[in-house]
Amino acid sequence: MRKIAVVFFVVVAAIVLVNAVQAGDHEYVGADKCKMCHKVEFASWEQTTHAKATDAAKASKDPAYDAAVCTKCHATNNDEAMAGVQCEMCHGPGSDFKKMSIMKDKEAAVANGLIIPTQETCNKCHIDNGHSKVVDITAEMNNKAAIHEFKNPPAK
Repeated sequence: MRKIAVVFFVVVAAIVLVNAVQAGDHEYVGADKCKMCHKVEFASWEQTTHAKATDAAKASKDPAYDAAVCTKCHATNNDEAMAGVQCEMCHGPGSDFKKMSIMKDKEAAVANGLIIPTQETCNKCHIDNGHSKVVDITAEMNNKAAIHEFKNPPAK
């Protein structure tokens, strides 16, 4: 009887461990999924340089477009099919926090992969390397040419 209990415990522990590991593997869903609830942000984002980043990279002559290099910053998830700097480039892959019940609870959303952008988020692409420039996220928060409008502006 003890052997059965031990085996049962090991199997349950393994299942819990596998589920915990898989929970960290958030998947990208694309901006079209985000816009269903974030209409204000999506509509203004479509007009930004971030939304048009892949097109801008493809039009570049200096340096010439190289998908393997350019999509790291000019496309979401390093994938031309997710053109532009979409929501998830800054806010993280949304598969596990896209549900309304999770999004309405900030702590739950963060626990499920939501990233609240910080300066470090911007620094992944905005570096002073002769091609891109460093940006200060606090100075850019009201730059409607670059960052979407906020239905609920971030606290200062």
